Amino acid sequence: MCFAGPVDHSMFTWKGTIMGPADSPYEGGLFRLNIQFPPNYPFRPPLIYFPTPIYHPNINRRGYICVDILRSLWSPILTISKLLLSITSMLCDPNPNDPFVPSIGRMYLQDRDAFDTMARAWTKKYARRMRDK
Repeated sequence: MCFAGPVDHSMFTWKGTIMGPADSPYEGGLFRLNIQFPPNYPFRPPLIYFPTPIYHPNINRRGYICVDILRSLWSPILTISKLLLSITSMLCDPNPNDPFVPSIGRMYLQDRDAFDTMARAWTKKYARRMRDK
């Protein structure tokens, strides 16, 4: 499940939320997203990043996301809803062969149990739902 909407009355600055997908190490987490639309949107992709720390091979420590639809495969027909669903899908199915964080990509490929343990620990520490705190 995911949500997004404008901050205050700015149509260029949005906040989003992604719920950690079931059957993933992110399950139970509430992940916040910052979304900044460029002036030439929809012809250029929005900048989307996680202020919530997340342990993932395609998301760096600053929360920036390495996914092709936000770069080379961007299309003006992509909606925010589709982007959020794609990011949610990426949480379940990372691309460790083209990682943004090589060490996490290696761990995912070489020791999946260790990766899942670390991702769950980060989710519990940083992305717990408010009612769980």
